[in-house]
Amino acid sequence: MAADVVGEAGRAGVVAHLHRQADACEGLGSPFYAIVLRALAADASADGITARLLREHSEDLHDTAVGLRLLGGVHRLVLSGSAPAVARHYPSAGGDGHAAAAVAPILVLMANQEAAIRDALQRAPQTNEVGRAATLVGALHHLVAARPLPVRLVEIGASAGLNLRCDRFEIQTVDGVSYGWLGSPAVLERAWRGRLPPPTQPVEIVERLGCDPYPLDPTTADGALTLTSYVWPDQPERLARLRGALAVARQVPATVERAGAAQFLDQVEPRPGTWMVAWHSVMWQYLATAEQQAVLQRLDQIGAGATPDAPLAHVAFEPAADGEEFLVTVQTWPDVGLGSGVRVLGQAPPHGIPVDWV
Repeated sequence: MAADVVGEAGRAGVVAHLHRQADACEGLGSPFYAIVLRALAADASADGITARLLREHSEDLHDTAVGLRLLGGVHRLVLSGSAPAVARHYPSAGGDGHAAAAVAPILVLMANQEAAIRDALQRAPQTNEVGRAATLVGALHHLVAARPLPVRLVEIGASAGLNLRCDRFEIQTVDGVSYGWLGSPAVLERAWRGRLPPPTQPVEIVERLGCDPYPLDPTTADGALTLTSYVWPDQPERLARLRGALAVARQVPATVERAGAAQFLDQVEPRPGTWMVAWHSVMWQYLATAEQQAVLQRLDQIGAGATPDAPLAHVAFEPAADGEEFLVTVQTWPDVGLGSGVRVLGQAPPHGIPVDWV
């Protein structure tokens, strides 16, 4: 039995990690997961099934988001119909939302489905957060206002490529004004406020290409299930946005290659008569420093060949240096009137909504 139990130091790390993740979920609007994670922390502290499952991950808890991997595995079983006792309490499955009542059946499920949970712990969370498209669409409006050209959209860390279809989403301001594709199944409600992006002609995306080390196909049942399992079950607006974006994905093709960011950018170049827009969101911290430098060097190389008729833009939605704010930034080659260097266009919570445009 001792071999199945986390050592004291490792167990303390697991418990602390689960509490930190609980605090983060609570701060980001998921009291359901906050309660569940604190209960799992107590179970880990008592050498329960949580400790046994997380023993092998006690050295890389933060970097691999182990708590979210664990909950994603549970949620996948709930959504697939394999955990009816847990589903009775999961709002995403029509349950009553009673988080404390969900804990006991979750622990039973983890013990009975240990192999499935261990498999989930090997997978990086793939949320492909649709709310972050609100930051991208606003940036595209700034670019198209400066140079009215169609867009070739290139995304690194694209996951399933849902946000490569951002022009087919409907973006609503806090005052109810809509941008984008009116009547889209993917509606981003109350997404923009502050000094709104310029009301240009509709953004036209003529090419959608992305990369990811572990891409998902959102048009398949398994891909859709995986993506949905990483959305927190008591956040119906996020679930609705995702389900709407999955419907769009079945209608609008996009290509996501299995590749690293720097390797992927080696194959792209500016093209006359179009914007080339390289974009990413909340993934930069997962790249090694050498890869980050390679990406920036490659963008500078591409930018050196950009022209007013074939401009390049680097759009990002990433944490600021202090880690407290998430900023929408843009840099263009050449300068098209948005200013030289990196310019901050707005800020938003980690899931992207609402964006405060500055």
